[in-house]
Amino acid sequence: MNVISEGQTIRDPADAEALPSGQAHEQRPARALAGGPAAGVVVAALLLGAALIAIGVRSSSPHVAIVGAWLAAIALVLTRGFVVVAPNQARVLIRFGRYAGTVNEAGLWWVNPFTVFSRITISLRVRNFQSEQIKVNDLSGNPIQIAAVVVWRVIDTAKAVFDVEDFEQFVVMQSESALRHLAGQYPYDDYQPDVISLRANTGEVRSSLQSDLQSGLHAAGIEILSTRLTHLAYAPEIADAMLRRQQAEAILAARKTMVQGAVGLVQMALAQLADSDLIELDPERKAAMASNLLVVLSADQAPMPVINTSSLYS
Repeated sequence: MNVISEGQTIRDPADAEALPSGQAHEQRPARALAGGPAAGVVVAALLLGAALIAIGVRSSSPHVAIVGAWLAAIALVLTRGFVVVAPNQARVLIRFGRYAGTVNEAGLWWVNPFTVFSRITISLRVRNFQSEQIKVNDLSGNPIQIAAVVVWRVIDTAKAVFDVEDFEQFVVMQSESALRHLAGQYPYDDYQPDVISLRANTGEVRSSLQSDLQSGLHAAGIEILSTRLTHLAYAPEIADAMLRRQQAEAILAARKTMVQGAVGLVQMALAQLADSDLIELDPERKAAMASNLLVVLSADQAPMPVINTSSLYS
């Protein structure tokens, strides 16, 4: 939770590029030497210092021993300059309270221990964040429950360390905020034609969430790799009513399909009878046959056959 004192203003995280110079940081490589040669120099200095101390003690020459002691002490101090960087890891270096650069290549490195006083380890691995189920209102005002998973990683260590208080907590807060904003932009279901909904248009919804979240996390040097809704449902208090509505709409859609198919079959049957010489029907008999066929084809249950033993017209 950020505490805002009187007179302060809150900036949108998406406006990080507009921050004054000194508040926004950009990652840059640190001045570091390969650790192998540096280790060889330090070991040689330690051995030389130890040898001078031994020679000074044996020859009763305090000056030689003092030089050896100073050389060994300097070599020990230089060992503090070694930095080990693991794969998918970075070290942020701070010199006299200022950003001195980032070492993000795996291996053994050496930096000046007399100027670099702090080293912050940052993981560059891909991470997952699973949000909790939150209750919000969709565009139509219906209460829904929604949750998402966010796949992200750090791409700018300077912004992650210096421009936000806690970049991991920043991802959590921005993800929940973007999820609430997403739910308010779209209805849960597509009750109207040509309307993007949370349930039906998963691709568009996922792209919108990722774009909105990426703009909010730019200030923290975070890259959003993918987003996906993991839970989407009506709130319990309206779930039963919405389920009945969905069932009614499904039945209505099925009825429309059945009627359209029945009408097509009736038209085909009458056309084939008209083209053949088997029977000739007047308009009244065509209407009766069409009515019977529609009843048979549109009914939910199988019809009971009736055998006509009289003539066609009786």
